[in-house]
Formats: sequence, C-alpha cells, structure tokens
Amino acid sequence: MRTLYQFHGGIHPPTNKTQSNHTPIKQASLPSKLVIPLHQHVGSSAKPIVEAGQRVLKGELIGAPDGHLSSAVHAPTSGTISAIDMQIVAHPSGIPDLCITLIPDGLDEWIHREPCDDWCALSHTELRHRLRQAGVVGLGGAVFPSDVKLYSHKHKIKTLVLNGAECEPYITCDDLLMRERATEILQGAQIMRALLYAEEVLIGIEDNKPEAIAAMRAAVTEGCHERMEVVAVPTIYPGGGAKQLIRVLTGIEVAAGVRSTNLGVQCFNVATAYSAWRAIGHSEPLISRIVTITGNVGHPQNFEALIGTPMDELVAQAQPLPGTTGYIMGGPMMGVLMPSMQVGVIKATNCIIAAAKNLFPAPAPALPCIRCTRCAEVCPSELQPQELYWFSKAKNLDKAEDYHLFDCIECGACSYVCPSNIPLVQYYRFAKSEIWAQEASQKAADAARERHEFRESRIEREKREKAEKLAAKEKAAIEARALRAETPQAVVSSARPDADPENTMQLKIQLAIDHAKEQAAAIKPKNTEQLTPQQLAEIADIEARRARVREIAKDVTHIDGHS
Repeated sequence: MRTLYQFHGGIHPPTNKTQSNHTPIKQASLPSKLVIPLHQHVGSSAKPIVEAGQRVLKGELIGAPDGHLSSAVHAPTSGTISAIDMQIVAHPSGIPDLCITLIPDGLDEWIHREPCDDWCALSHTELRHRLRQAGVVGLGGAVFPSDVKLYSHKHKIKTLVLNGAECEPYITCDDLLMRERATEILQGAQIMRALLYAEEVLIGIEDNKPEAIAAMRAAVTEGCHERMEVVAVPTIYPGGGAKQLIRVLTGIEVAAGVRSTNLGVQCFNVATAYSAWRAIGHSEPLISRIVTITGNVGHPQNFEALIGTPMDELVAQAQPLPGTTGYIMGGPMMGVLMPSMQVGVIKATNCIIAAAKNLFPAPAPALPCIRCTRCAEVCPSELQPQELYWFSKAKNLDKAEDYHLFDCIECGACSYVCPSNIPLVQYYRFAKSEIWAQEASQKAADAARERHEFRESRIEREKREKAEKLAAKEKAAIEARALRAETPQAVVSSARPDADPENTMQLKIQLAIDHAKEQAAAIKPKNTEQLTPQQLAEIADIEARRARVREIAKDVTHIDGHS
C-alpha cells in the first residue's frame, strides 16, 4: 500500500460531475466552419503555411512551429481555407489573434498517414520531432509543448506522474477518457517514460472516479506494465494541481521557483499521454479533444470536438436551456468567461459551462476584510492571501512581490471561503498584470536607452575618427612642408663650428645633389617635346653646370681618399 501525503489547505466544493459522466463520449457533429487560432500553446505562435482559397485535407499542416518553444497547428477536417485574419479567440481579454478559418467540405478526407508499428525502433530525437510536428501540447490546461517537456534533463527523472485527478467541479472529460481509452493512455505513458528514462509511472486519480480507477488498473494488469501504478488520491480541490499531486503521491515538496524535474519528477495530464500515442502510433496530429459540455443544458455530456468548432454550435448539441448568459471555459473555480459565444474550441478547452443566473447567481457585494485568516488556512501555496489583497488593492506591487504574489496558482480557494465575499483572485490577477505591464514598459525604456546610447557612441566614434584623420593629414602636411623647407644651408649651419672646411664643402655639394634629385623626382617634366632652340640651349647650359658640379664632387672625393 503506497503511503500518501497531504498538501496544505484545500477545499471541498460541490463536485457537480454526475450530470455529465453517466453517458459515453460522443463524436460531435461537423460544424459549419472551424476558426483555428495559430497561438494555442505556450511560446511562439505557429506560422501560417496555407493561403485563402486553398483546399486542405484532414490532418494537413496549416501552421508550422516557429522557434524552439512552439507547436504545429493542423486542419481538423478537409475543406477550403476561407480566411487568414484576426478574430476573437477563447481568451477573456477579447483581444483578436491571428486565425485560420476553414470551411468543411463534408468529406472528412485524411492526408496520407503511416502508422508506426514499432515506436521503440525510433530514436528519441525522432519521437520528439514527431510530437512537435503533431502539435501535441499539455491538455490539462497549461498547453506547454510536450516535446520540450520530454527532452532529456540534466537531472535524473525517477518518477513520471500522470495526472488524472481532475479535481475541479463540473469537468469530467479526463474521467470518461480513462474509462473508455485506458489502454491507449498507458501506451502514451510508455513513450513518455522512455523519453524521460523514468524508473516508475504513478497515475493519480481522485477517489470519486471509481470507474476510471478500475479501468486504468485493469489496463495496467493486462498490459503487464512494470513499475506502473494507479493510485487513488483523496478528493480535494485543488488536488489536481501538478505540485499538489506530486506532493500527495511522492511526498516531494516542489518549492516556489523550483521545477519538479530538478527533484526527479515530471508530470503530464492523461489526455496528453493519449494524444502522444495517437501522434506516434497512428500518425494523427492533435486536431480534436474531449470537451465536457455542462451547466444550463438539457443533456450534459462529453464530446470529442474538432479544434476550432464554434462553442455555440458545440453547446447546441447538448440542447441548451433558456436563460444562458454566457460560456465559461474551464471549471467554475479557475475557468474564464468567454468574450463571445462564437469563439472556437482550442487545445486548452477541457470544459464549456453554459452559465445561467440560477447556476451562478450574481456575487454578493464585497464587505471589508475582517482578517479571519480563513483564506490563509485553505491556500495550497501557503501564502498570506489577506496581505496580498491589501497590497494589490493599494498598488503596493513591490510589497506584493515580497509576499510571493507569483506563487499564487489562482485556484480560487481563498475567494470561495471568504466571508466578506471579496473577489481575492481578481485582485491578484490585477497586481500580476500591473507588474507585467511595468516590466514590459521598463524593457521598452531600457531598449530605447540602449539604442540612444549606441547612437551617441556611434556619433562620438565617428567624430573621433574624423578628428584623428584630420590630425594625421595635417601632420603629414607639416612634415612635407618641413622637408621642402629644409635646405643645404640649414643642414650645414647645424654642423659643429670646428668642423673641417673641406668636409663642410663636401657636405654642401652632396646636399645640393640630393636636393636636386628630390626636386627632379617630385616634379614631372612637362612640355619635353617640340622645344624651341632657346629652350634647348637653356637645357644644355643646365646640364653643363650639373656636369661641373659632379666633376668637383669627384675631385674632392679623390683628394680625401689620398689625404
């Protein structure tokens, strides 16, 4: 019997899971259109590689990964690309993002696929490449590219944790997936285990899912999977958080700022393991996922929906009831209200709750904090929520960071138990966004300052280089003028007063000869053709004087040699 541990805090809200977990997964109908965002994952958006008007097949690559941390996007069915433009996506901000709109042709025609019968024969590099090209990301909500998480770590990975806890109310997509497709989940886990060189696999499932626990244990037994164990964990929110589940299963406390891989543990959602197997074993990219449709609908159920399916068309298949006020993507604790009912399903869409006033009445007016510390008692991150509230409200952001604001996982447990009805998580989100905005502004200012400093440095360097060139030119001119000004008299006058007169005469003659040679070398003769008789006579006279000077120099040298 495996020893289980506890994490700090936690709450027990109504689960509301029985509404949607009593019927099998149903294949959703083909929608009228698919609006597929190119940014459905952590990291850089995919780059569109198709054009409007182009026909594509099911599973065809329409968005290529861009950079190390990115993931691919594929056509969920065959049809025609009608637009590549900015559209509202499944994000509470309502800010448009680049999307590809696909109009299905109803044929659902696949691209050519080559299933892999023996994935063990593939190298780890090839396996990760296939996962990247298949667009496999974390389906538990984080949507982190799985190929990056499965890269060999510098720390030894002892335990691979598969997260099947599904702790948040209303959501049952993982529950039904484990009941119906347990064998394929374990096959995906085997691939992940091999890539991580993990010694054991622990599958954590909350004990309010007995059918899923039984199905997964039967699959482990039938598959003869060694050192793979299905563990029933207590039902408590937020026990499905990665750090909380790791704590319960292994006793390892993943501190703030520390990655679980540094402690020898890596965690994946069970749906991620399933999509990894479909990508490797069947060459199927991630083009659909299981989505729980619940709330104000007549038949709450789990659907396998194509990525990009408009939410209103998907919810329509669960027979929505009158009074729906909007859609919540995710659960009631950490889910977010959609900016439009027509936004498309994305890879992070695990649940759509049709909200209504009878299910989610308007919150009571917030009252002053009475410092009851109930929020601190239930906080799974062991923070001081009431202090974070005061600092966030006062915009004392530095102090909020000192109290570890970014360790908050926004689970909503503090807001749930607050007797003053204070929306605490909203204050924390506001403070985080303010800090991020300040950091972005500071980065922009730093970049502008660096550009300005570089420009000033460049201008100063150019001025210095120009001045140096001008100084060198002036120096060369001065030296040239000094050379031209240097005469035999100047050199001779620098001789010692007691110098021999004959040596002085020889020096004068030699200097005159050298000076004449320099002048002759510096001056290019001009008009040397068609000379007049007078010019020829002048030249002959000059040459005669030069000859006499050379004779005198020879005589002096001859006398010196015999003296």
